[in-house]
Amino acid sequence: MAKDKFYSGFISLIGRPNVGKSTLMNRLVGEKIAIISPKPQTTRNKIQTILTTEDFQAIFIDTPGIHKPKHKLGSYMVKAAETTLNEVDIVLMLIEPTDKMHETDSYIINRLKTVKSQVILVINKIDTIERSKLLSIMDTYSQLYNFKEIVPISAKDGSNCDKLMEVIRKYLTEGPRYFPEDMITDQPERQIASEIIREKILQLLQEEVPHGIAVEIEAMKKRSDKDLVDVDAIIYCEKDSHKGMVIGKQGAMLKKIGMRSRRDITALLGSQINLQLWVKVKKDWRDSDFLLKNFGYDQRNI
Repeated sequence: MAKDKFYSGFISLIGRPNVGKSTLMNRLVGEKIAIISPKPQTTRNKIQTILTTEDFQAIFIDTPGIHKPKHKLGSYMVKAAETTLNEVDIVLMLIEPTDKMHETDSYIINRLKTVKSQVILVINKIDTIERSKLLSIMDTYSQLYNFKEIVPISAKDGSNCDKLMEVIRKYLTEGPRYFPEDMITDQPERQIASEIIREKILQLLQEEVPHGIAVEIEAMKKRSDKDLVDVDAIIYCEKDSHKGMVIGKQGAMLKKIGMRSRRDITALLGSQINLQLWVKVKKDWRDSDFLLKNFGYDQRNI
């Protein structure tokens, strides 16, 4: 790339739930923007992050995992992921290095056959398999789709991520700086704060509870007399029993969620925070158009 030219492009990360899209995006940008959890379907919305250097700007779009939806929130998530395919310059399709191809991976490949974007296959989690198995996996996928490149990596420990970044740079085209060079995400601070709280709930609670959780920041205001930000947040559950689990015995679980959230939100805002958490029940909110829109999952914004 010539030094007097500037290159840019939008890159979408797609794949099944839990293949490591958020971990990879955070790794490439060098900042933790997207929340991470071992539970599937952690990411619910498109999250945009920006990496700017002297000669290029790469805008990464982390998307919800593509899966068979069971409710309106699930349908929203899949639509949010699929709509990025024709809106970006480069698609990174992430897979896990398994012997048998998952049916969702086959579905994604068929969808990719209709897009005009440059598609790169990223085989993540190579730290979990013997390197000798990689060639057969690469061969299987290359027979199904003409990927521009196939790059094996480990987003967790960073193996080969530098190589992936070189490949991405190769397919960026001459273009403008879409965002200021010091900007790393287009996500409002309130949105990131609510996601931080949801991440802690995902990490601390058992499988059935977190997917029925939504977090709303009711207020975020800096005090005029001191370096302190008051943050008021409501945690919504689908069931009364879930509310009890979130609060915990004598409020112990809610206190733990608050302590972990406070640390990360303090780092986000660069100020000390006074975090107040409330827990409320909104039955079946994942199937309510009104509540989905209220919590930031509006179909019209996709």
